[in-house]
Amino acid sequence: MMQACRRRLSVPQLLDHPSSLSSLRSIRPFHGSQFLGFSNPPFYLRFGHREPFLWIDTGAEGRRSSRPQGHRRETVFGATGFLGRYVVQQLAKMGSQVLVPFRGSEDSPRHLKLMGDLGQVVPMKYDPRNESSIKAVMAKANVVLNLIGRTERIMRGVSGHDGLALVAGREYDTRNYSFEEVNRDMAVQLATIAKEHGGIMRFIQVSCLGASLSSPSRMLRAKAAAEEAILGELPEATILKPATMIGTEDRILNKWARFAKKWTFLPLIGDGSTKIQPVYVVDVAAAVIAALKDDGTSMGKVYELGGPEIYTIHELAELMYDGIREYPHYVKIPFPIAKVIASPRDYLLNKVPFPLPSPTIFNLDQIIAQSVDTVVSENALTFADLGIVPHKLKGYPVEFLIQYRKGGPQYGSTVSEKITPVED
Repeated sequence: MMQACRRRLSVPQLLDHPSSLSSLRSIRPFHGSQFLGFSNPPFYLRFGHREPFLWIDTGAEGRRSSRPQGHRRETVFGATGFLGRYVVQQLAKMGSQVLVPFRGSEDSPRHLKLMGDLGQVVPMKYDPRNESSIKAVMAKANVVLNLIGRTERIMRGVSGHDGLALVAGREYDTRNYSFEEVNRDMAVQLATIAKEHGGIMRFIQVSCLGASLSSPSRMLRAKAAAEEAILGELPEATILKPATMIGTEDRILNKWARFAKKWTFLPLIGDGSTKIQPVYVVDVAAAVIAALKDDGTSMGKVYELGGPEIYTIHELAELMYDGIREYPHYVKIPFPIAKVIASPRDYLLNKVPFPLPSPTIFNLDQIIAQSVDTVVSENALTFADLGIVPHKLKGYPVEFLIQYRKGGPQYGSTVSEKITPVED
């Protein structure tokens, strides 16, 4: 029986029969002695090294297709971060093959593989400081999305190791990566390599609302410098500048809720009157996809993506407390005192022989950034120019906060939340 199976599965023997060749050509044409149209098998081994051969077959569009819409293959830097998972899900839903560079453990991108059909989400290990490594993960792509560097890491166990420094980005320095290296130098390097590549049709850079060369925040200055350099290298690049993003894995409401549950109060930097324009992360992912699917009208343009409502820091904290069903308790800390509390970490960061704890509430650069309002400019291109109507935050976008209720998800629910409306 084993010999019969071997004979049936023998590719060279199959290729010797003209009748077999004609039937196979109807499925996929190939010539000579090539292996089903390829000069090498899909995966081949070299001595001490395995090198994958990536390919795209033809088929219908959609999640289960093996042909990406418009023959696109996207390399998504920062895919294992907060925004990245939503972007990958939308790309995989279209049937695209998504290349996911990661620098951490093999477990970092595993949650993304389930978002597309078999082989459509391809994790690829790389070194962000190695140019050859970056070129390798971009070699097969014709679209590059850079989501590296936005906010601090996600909760441990949610984002994986990558979120610690790169893929989720950061709003604080570490011993290994500075603001400028993550938010400016790496973005410029990706744009330079994409230009040299010659086959990159679209380059989308996700920056940050409020990025300006005159900003008091180091991160926002680095973001602005990256935008300027990228448009200098690739004038047809698209820049998206989302405001503070809200969602299940966010870094603001989750952080506040955990602090409030642990310490029974929430520090309010300043008097909480700073204005921000938070946006639902799903809307930002939709904006990325809309920019990719348009007819090129978004190329070379900068979009500021803010939510439909402007909140003060105090109002957003009230929304958080309403979600976790706790009575709000605040400790107002003036900006000068908050800076003094947060400064020792930045001063000692590279002066002690051991890593320092990651900042949560008292993050010096965040405190500095919160000293000015961050809202969409009056004449800026927005969601409306991409054909998207952003969601209001109150309701489903902040429903994840029910996990922090001390009596369970239904604790403190109002009558309208408990009663299911009867359909006519």
